[in-house]
Amino acid sequence: MDPALLRDRELFKKRALTNPAVEKRSAPSESSKKKRAKLDLGGTSGSKQNTEGSNGSINLKGLSGSSGYKFGVLAKIVNYMKTRHQRGDTYPLTLEEILDETQHLDIGIKQKQWLMSEALVNNPKIEITDGKYSFKPKYNLKDKKALLRLLDKHDQRGLGGILLDDIEEGLPNAQKAIKALGDQIVFVTRPDKKKILFYNDKSCQFSVDEEFQKLWRSVPVDSMDDEKIEEYLKRQGITSMQESGPKKVIPVQKRKKSNSQKKRRFKTHNDHLAGVLKDYTDVTPGKP
Repeated sequence: MDPALLRDRELFKKRALTNPAVEKRSAPSESSKKKRAKLDLGGTSGSKQNTEGSNGSINLKGLSGSSGYKFGVLAKIVNYMKTRHQRGDTYPLTLEEILDETQHLDIGIKQKQWLMSEALVNNPKIEITDGKYSFKPKYNLKDKKALLRLLDKHDQRGLGGILLDDIEEGLPNAQKAIKALGDQIVFVTRPDKKKILFYNDKSCQFSVDEEFQKLWRSVPVDSMDDEKIEEYLKRQGITSMQESGPKKVIPVQKRKKSNSQKKRRFKTHNDHLAGVLKDYTDVTPGKP
């Protein structure tokens, strides 16, 4: 090789060693950014699978800390206790037995503590006896005889009838018991389709002489409106059934506008100078 070329190559190596070059990296392309985003999403997909099933349904265990889940469990427990009471299972259960029968044994410790110390204790439909829970209906009835006694008591006190919904809530196998009572009770349907049961007091079924019927019908009641009748019943100690029925909305009466509109009055000023000031409206400008 030419000695001049060898000398130039040696000089080039010395310069390279004394001045090292720094390589500049190019900016990442769009494709590389997309790849990184996919990798990041893939890392978090495992956490999503904990709260979502393979078919996309939400796993309630993953949402056990939410208030919606807590109240959902409470509603299911109350409905279950009502159903078992209606079919005749009126004996109380422990919380563990309730959670087992409602398939909620997997709830957390905080949820159990909330149910025991707050939710079930303050629920008006749950009764606690010796640490066990049972359903608490409005009327706790054991059989058809208890229902007949209750209706008779309401009739004697002037309280009227009882809603069928309340009876079905508290009486196990209510429809069977009602059917067995036959004509000893009377059904009345309200305007809102709610059914009310009354005691059929057969002692009140007697014939009245025609003369008394004529006297009864001859008494005028045109001047008696609903309010006066209700006031009279209250004075006699009789409770009206209107309170348990649907409330009527009284339409607001609009005020009638008078046809003759009142004349507007204008304020007058300087009344104390009447007779002193002169009127110059007829004087033309420029003349003395």
